[in-house]
Amino acid sequence: MQEQKVFIARKAEFLETKFLSEGTSGRTVELEEVQDSQDDTHLVDTSNQHEDVENDHVDDQDTQNIRRYSRISVPPERYGFFMDGCYVVDSDEPTTYRDAISKPDFDKRQEAMNVEMQSMYDNQVWELVTPPLKSKVVGSKWVFKKKTDMHGNLDTYKARLVAKGFTQTQGVDYDETFSPVVMLKSIRILFAIAAYYDYEIWQMDVKTAFLNGYLEEDVHMEQPEGFVDPKHPNKVCKLKKSIYGLKQASRSWNHRFDDEVKKFGFIKNADEACVYKKASGSIITFLVLYVDDILLFGNDIPTLQGVKAWLGSCFSIKDLGEAAYILGIKIYRDRSRRLIGLNQSAYIDKVLKRFQMENSKKGLVPIQKGTILSRSQCPSSKVEQERMNGVPYASAIGSIMYAMICTRPDVSCALSMTSRYQQNPGNSHWMAVKSILKYLRNTKDMFLIYGSSEEELIVKSYTDASFQTDPDDSRSQSGYVFIMNGGAVSWKSSKQDVVALSTTESEYIAASLAAQEAAWIRKFIADLGVVATIQDPLEIFCDNEGAIAQIKEPRAHQKTRHIERRFNYIRDEVEKGKICIRKVHTDQNIADPFTKLLERTKHESHTCSLGLRYSSEWS
Repeated sequence: MQEQKVFIARKAEFLETKFLSEGTSGRTVELEEVQDSQDDTHLVDTSNQHEDVENDHVDDQDTQNIRRYSRISVPPERYGFFMDGCYVVDSDEPTTYRDAISKPDFDKRQEAMNVEMQSMYDNQVWELVTPPLKSKVVGSKWVFKKKTDMHGNLDTYKARLVAKGFTQTQGVDYDETFSPVVMLKSIRILFAIAAYYDYEIWQMDVKTAFLNGYLEEDVHMEQPEGFVDPKHPNKVCKLKKSIYGLKQASRSWNHRFDDEVKKFGFIKNADEACVYKKASGSIITFLVLYVDDILLFGNDIPTLQGVKAWLGSCFSIKDLGEAAYILGIKIYRDRSRRLIGLNQSAYIDKVLKRFQMENSKKGLVPIQKGTILSRSQCPSSKVEQERMNGVPYASAIGSIMYAMICTRPDVSCALSMTSRYQQNPGNSHWMAVKSILKYLRNTKDMFLIYGSSEEELIVKSYTDASFQTDPDDSRSQSGYVFIMNGGAVSWKSSKQDVVALSTTESEYIAASLAAQEAAWIRKFIADLGVVATIQDPLEIFCDNEGAIAQIKEPRAHQKTRHIERRFNYIRDEVEKGKICIRKVHTDQNIADPFTKLLERTKHESHTCSLGLRYSSEWS
C-alpha cells in the first residue's frame, strides 16, 4: 500500500453472490460455460424447443468442454456442473503502460497514445505546476482497447488517459456527479417518428468528449507514464478541464454541451434532458445526446448541415454520416417504404461467445411454457452453494438485459422471472437462463421494425396481468407495451409489489402502471410537437372486463375496496380525458407475453405484433 501499486490477478475466483462493498472490485471477466447437470429433474424439459434435440431427453452436446488450469483440483463428477476459473475479457489487452511495451503491437499502441496526448494539448487540459503542499495528487493510468466495427472486425486501436478518480475526496476534489443520458425508449420513439415522416437521421461522435468539460474544483494529477516532461519530472498536472476517470467528468461535459447547443437555438425537452429540439416554421430538427454519441433527426438537409458545422466549431467531431450503428444497435432503413429496423445480432453473438453458447442448440421460445422457478430450487447446502459459485448467473442476466431494454421485448417476462434469483441461483434457474440464450441465438437476426400502413401516427398501449404466478409470495406479474408506427417503443414486465386477491385487482394494478408510463410518453411526445394525435386520449387495451368496469365506474365493492389508493391513478387520468380504456380479446392482447410463458405458436404471433420480424419478412 505504501508503494501505491495496483495488482491485477490473471486467475481469480469469481464470487457472483458477494456484494462489491465486501471486497475490491475486479475487472470485467469472461467465464467458462457450465455443464448441464445430468440429474436435474425439477426443471421442465426443454427438448421440444430445439430443432436438433430428441423428444425423450436433452443431451449435453451443446456444452463445450471446459478449459482447466492444471493447478486447480477437479471436483467429483457428482457435483454435476462446475467452473474452474475465469479469464479476462480481451485478455490480450495490456493492463499497464509497461505491459503495453512488451506487446508486439506496441507501435500501434504508441500511435494511439500520441493521438490521445495531442488531444490533451489541443484542449489545453492541464498545465504543469509544482505539487501543492496540502493538496492530494490524483494518479493517472493508460487504458488500452481495440475497437471493432458493427461486424465485429478490428477497426482501430484506442488509448485513453484516465485519472484514478477513486482516490478523489468528496467535498474537496468534487461535489455533484450526476449526469443524465437519454433513455432508449426516447430514441425508439424518435425512430418511429422518423420512419413515419421519412426524416434524415445523421450520426456524429464527439472525440475525447470529457476533455471539453470545465472544472470548478482544483484537481492535480500525476504526469502520464511515458510522457513525463524531462525538464520538469517532479511537477504535476493542474487540470483546467475535466478528464476521463474523474468523478465529475461526465457532469462537466454534459453542462458544457448543454450550454453550447442552447446558444445555437436548441430547446431541451422538458421530460428528457438529453433530447433537444429546434424549429423554424415547417423545418424541424431533433438532437439526441448519449454521452459522446449524437443523433440528428430532421426534415431539412441544409439545416442539419448547419447544426453539424456549429457542433464542429465547438468540439472535435467525427462525422459518421447516416446513422448505421449506435450503442451496439444496427440501424437499417428502407426509405421507399418508410421502414426502420433495429437489430443487435452482433451484440448477441458476443454474449453467446462470452458464455460459450455460440454453438448451442436453438430455442424456439425463451423458456418453455409450464416451467416453474422458485426459491425452493436455490442451493440449500454449502456444497450446492459452492458448486454454483462459479456460475456467471448475474453476468448472464445483465448481458441479456441490455438486449431486452434495447430491441428485444420478447424476452422481458423470461428475464423478469430469472433475475429474481441472482443472489442465490440454483441449477434450475441457470438452465432457464441458458434457455433464453438459446432462444436469442435462434432469433438474433430479428429486427424491431417501425413502419406501418396506418394513415395517422398514433400511440396505443396494451396491458395484462397473470394472477398470483410467483410460487414464493403469490404475487402477480404485470406487463404493458406501447406501440407506435407498428413497433414497440416502451415495455415492461415486472412482479407486482402487493398481493392481488383477484384477477380483477391484478389487472387493475397492471393498468394503473401502464397509465403512469402513458403520462410520461404523452408529455415527451407533446413536447416534440410533431405528433398531433398525442393530444387525443391515449388508448389502453385491457382484456379484463372487471378491471375496465372498476376504472370507468368505480364502486365500493367488497372485493375491491381494499385496493391501495395509488393504483386509482388511472381513474383520474380517464376522468381528465387523457386515457381511454378499451376492451380487447385475450388472443389479441399483445401484452400477454409480458406476463406469462407461452407456447410457440402464440409467442410467435405476439412477437410479430410487437414489430419483431426477420429481414426476409420486410426487406
